[in-house]
Amino acid sequence: MENELKPRFIKSLQRNNDQIREDRARIIGADSELIYMRRVEDIELKIKRLEREQEGLIDISPLDRNSLTFADFNPEAFVQKDMELSLTIRNLNIQLEVTQKRFEYLFGKTV
Repeated sequence: MENELKPRFIKSLQRNNDQIREDRARIIGADSELIYMRRVEDIELKIKRLEREQEGLIDISPLDRNSLTFADFNPEAFVQKDMELSLTIRNLNIQLEVTQKRFEYLFGKTV
């Protein structure tokens, strides 16, 4: 009867090197894959938010529906902010592409 019941601790002590390496590899791989996937999702979210912000820049609607006066619009500030957002979005798209390709290479999956 004593041979039938082996507690987890005893089983763990009796594992061979191959089993230990396999368990560690599985754990490290799963953690890394999850973190990589989250990183890709974070980059995608940043891009979406910046694109929305950029679209919001071109909303120069009048102050109210009866007004013909536009909100205080500063063309210089608009151009500067639009360029900054464009470059940031471009850099994030490059980062996203590189990260996705690397994820596919490392984990054999697409995000």
